[in-house]
Amino acid sequence: MPTTLESLAASLTQTLGDDIVLLTTQLSEISVTLKVDAWLSAANSLRDHPELKFDQLIDLCAMDYSDYHDGASSQRYAVVYHLLSLSHNNRVRVKVFAGDDDMPIIPSVIDIWPGANWYEREAFDVMGIIFTGHPDLRRILTDYGFIGHPFRKDFPISGNVEMRYDPDQQRVIYQPVTIEPREIVPRVVREPNYGGAK
Repeated sequence: MPTTLESLAASLTQTLGDDIVLLTTQLSEISVTLKVDAWLSAANSLRDHPELKFDQLIDLCAMDYSDYHDGASSQRYAVVYHLLSLSHNNRVRVKVFAGDDDMPIIPSVIDIWPGANWYEREAFDVMGIIFTGHPDLRRILTDYGFIGHPFRKDFPISGNVEMRYDPDQQRVIYQPVTIEPREIVPRVVREPNYGGAK
């Protein structure tokens, strides 16, 4: 049973072997980057191997590395999984990079950790990552007619379209954004004797 970070790292290295791209330990946490084509078998090993038993998916988030790369991959999109082993009281962060920046695809882990369902839908909605094998991959936070993926770094701050209720048509309509972009510069106002100055 792994009781230290070193023994957990050794168990991960022994179990996952060549599927590991990078394994680091920082701030008392282990992060492991895995190959996307080996992700499903590695996820099964993470859950089922007796020395690991990461039986709970705590969180899943999508990352856009368009301007920054962590050294593990030059790809733009990654999905980060936070896993918990209840029996060993261990945590691990797993990162998987999508192989194609134009159409980021990562296998779904719903069959391994059923709690991934809404997390994967959220990552699809806001970042545009497609999870193959997901039984109901559709938007969960934005409207069904929403254009684009708002958490991508190249998504315009004001968006592409806006929606509003049109009382004449008696329905919700989409129209081009009417908000003019502007930069807000804070105005500094100081009283004449601020801070006791004369």
